[in-house]
Amino acid sequence: MNDALVKFFSALPPEWVVVVIAALPVSELRGAIPTGILYGMPPLKVFLLSIAGNMLPILPLLYFLEPVSVKLRSVGICKKFFDWLFEHTKKKSELIEKYELLGLMLFVAVPLPMTGAWTGSIAASLFGLDKKRSFWAVGAGVVIAAVVVTALTLCARGFFTHAG
Repeated sequence: MNDALVKFFSALPPEWVVVVIAALPVSELRGAIPTGILYGMPPLKVFLLSIAGNMLPILPLLYFLEPVSVKLRSVGICKKFFDWLFEHTKKKSELIEKYELLGLMLFVAVPLPMTGAWTGSIAASLFGLDKKRSFWAVGAGVVIAAVVVTALTLCARGFFTHAG
């Protein structure tokens, strides 16, 4: 599996690698920004590509997660997956439940595992938040997270460059 991933990513231009990593769940822009910086790409370019990639799944998640999950829950293994996903998301999203759109933005803005655009979009769907407003709240959180991750990545790069 790792060989297939390496082969896939090595065939893509670095810009596409950043966009794809940013669009994936779990890694999102927290993985894309350091990757782009390691490729030697200009930080502003990495920042913008990461935001674009991380924004890609938001609308499909907001608009299609609920109807798709309802249909797939009739299949045993899918039901278990969606039950786990929704329960895990609800546990992590007290901030969203309490403060709704502001909480959603802050939840996505904190660049920690399971707090990005994917989880935020899933939580917005679960709590029945307005889809258009949720898109903008998640988007604002993505931009804030990108600022934080870019700054931390550049600081770390500077630290390791000068430490050696």
